[in-house]
Amino acid sequence: MTSARMRPTELLLGDETFTVSEYDHGRFFNLAYGDGTRFLLDRNATRLWGESGSGLSHDDLCVYLVGPVMGFILRQRGLTCLHASAVTFHGRAIALFGAAGAGKSTTAATLGLRGWPVLCEDVCALQQVEDQFLVRPGYPRVCLWPDSVDFLFSSADALPLIVKGWEKRFLELDGSRARFGNSCVPLSAVFLLAGREDSDSAPRFERLSQREAVLHLVANTYMNWLLNPDQRAAEFDVLTSLMSSVECFRVIPSTDPARLPALAELIESQALRVVGQHDLPALGTAPSNV
Repeated sequence: MTSARMRPTELLLGDETFTVSEYDHGRFFNLAYGDGTRFLLDRNATRLWGESGSGLSHDDLCVYLVGPVMGFILRQRGLTCLHASAVTFHGRAIALFGAAGAGKSTTAATLGLRGWPVLCEDVCALQQVEDQFLVRPGYPRVCLWPDSVDFLFSSADALPLIVKGWEKRFLELDGSRARFGNSCVPLSAVFLLAGREDSDSAPRFERLSQREAVLHLVANTYMNWLLNPDQRAAEFDVLTSLMSSVECFRVIPSTDPARLPALAELIESQALRVVGQHDLPALGTAPSNV
């Protein structure tokens, strides 16, 4: 078997050597990491083989599987995937997207702790059904860096490690602290998390034009390097259609982590307003955790 192409892709665990290669005239993909972990996937993304690198465990393998590898599989199956987290409000979803480090996961976790079910984190898969875009559920957890855990729970060790030897931790969406949204729901709004500001006016939000939103989303689709020119054009059409059917906002967070609850309240109030326009049952306050 010979390799047809090789490209660097998004990083996980600081690994800058992650590559994707095509083999056997495009029948298979080989996803390889610098630590020796690799996955072999058929063209239709129906069969997957994986092996961990030397000295790594099955849990290490799963870290890769539920992140970039699953994102790759979803893209191969023709789904548009945003590099975003999604939360549900009374049966409708909002997506939080932005550059790496913008706070997508932390904001989703904060909203989850306020009682709103979290649909997905990092990989937000969209399924178009007639004139609606549905968000598909991901995994029942939110991955967080220690500083976020420390702020949310007053201790960096308050949540379990994702895997031994890595500092990142996870909030389990099992109903004890936060809940999981386990069914597809329509997407009603997108929130671009912009750069943080050291300002008394932050956090705040502003309307985002559909044109701006499309341009930002094009840069924030998952593994967009994978697409050929025809696929990029098709995805642009999908995103344009998506932005014409949802409300778009830019959110400017504060550099002060103490204002994170205010950020969550701001997003919550806008989400409830958007959801209230869809003739759903009368809205109250955030549901209590179950």
